[in-house]
Amino acid sequence: MFAVTVMFEIKASHVNDFLPLMTANAKASLKEEPGCRQFDVCCNPAKLHEVFLYELYDDEAAFRAHLLTRHFKVFDAKVASMVANKTVQTFTQVIQ
Repeated sequence: MFAVTVMFEIKASHVNDFLPLMTANAKASLKEEPGCRQFDVCCNPAKLHEVFLYELYDDEAAFRAHLLTRHFKVFDAKVASMVANKTVQTFTQVIQ
């Protein structure tokens, strides 16, 4: 398994616009990508401008394929101006 975490800091004026786009991307990833096993979108009600993702893929190649999908590219372009900061981490050893 290959795990990906992403922490988004969303510009305050775009929080309500970002979340529907994010959840649509997560749902499309799970539905259309056989190598995507989990895609959680997590929010803290006390910090609505922070959105945390936890994603599990079969392997790094499946994640790289995710980055090339149409739904990801459309999502990424739409949210680019909404994001104040984004931190991505990957983990190659997932213990189950």
